[in-house]
Amino acid sequence: MTTPITRIAIIGAGVIGASWATAFLARGMDVVASDPAPGAEEALRKTVDAQWPAMQQIGLSPGASTERLRFAASPEDAVADAGFAQENGPERLDIKRDLFCRLDEAAPPDALLATSTSTITISEFQDACTRHPERVVLGHPFNPPHLIPLVEVGGGKQTALDAIERALNFYRTMGKHPIHLRCEITGHVANRLQAALWQEAFSLVRAGVASVADVDAAIAHGPGLRWSLLGPFMNLHLSGGAGGVGALFGKPLWQATEGMWRDLGSVTVDADLGARVVAGVRDEVGEGDLTEVIRQRDEALVKLLKLKSQQNALP
Repeated sequence: MTTPITRIAIIGAGVIGASWATAFLARGMDVVASDPAPGAEEALRKTVDAQWPAMQQIGLSPGASTERLRFAASPEDAVADAGFAQENGPERLDIKRDLFCRLDEAAPPDALLATSTSTITISEFQDACTRHPERVVLGHPFNPPHLIPLVEVGGGKQTALDAIERALNFYRTMGKHPIHLRCEITGHVANRLQAALWQEAFSLVRAGVASVADVDAAIAHGPGLRWSLLGPFMNLHLSGGAGGVGALFGKPLWQATEGMWRDLGSVTVDADLGARVVAGVRDEVGEGDLTEVIRQRDEALVKLLKLKSQQNALP
């Protein structure tokens, strides 16, 4: 029988690491964090305190407390007694290899070592773990991890299937919605879907089809509302009427859809396009405080998450 995981090591306490720390603390766990940046501990505690009211609204697990957060002098100290490590270091392969070599040496043999990496595959640094490379897993969250349920879980060439299953089960106990990536691919799943949308968004602005604000509005006030409830295939299925998604294929509307695929833009963000997008976003924000925009977004996310949890019919 697997021992329940109660102590978490957070390796790297920046934006993602701090949000992960809040998520684990809210589930009643002990968290030991490590980050070499000057003032990292103070910044981490400030961030956790700021995020805590949202977790109180969602609902805290028994024993949840910000007092269960401790800061360690090194990654080795942080992971020494951990059952699970969540690494959130820079997206640099040399740093990943060094960190995981050190974590593998210091962590208990049965501890899982998860990485939040967005673009580097497990197999690129897993072999730096000379003791237990089979326990290294992908645990890629979506920002902010303390609110967004999605976690992409997978492994590298040396990862044991049992380690992936343990990670999936652990994230489920956290109240997350993990998905299993059955093979490695750069960017994983959700980021690749985002990248496809961003490519066309930049292309539309470059071509002068719509402004930055109108492209944002097209998603935020259109399909984005449905996408927050159901994914692309299920939304497509509901668009097919009684016949579902299968009734769409081969029809004129579907042929037009595939025609748009072949017509999608291919774009590189040069200085001119970058400046146009920056100016467009600034116009959207106006004189508003970006911190207030983030606060309002997170407040709406909490309400949406509560609503989704009540809709049992939604997958």
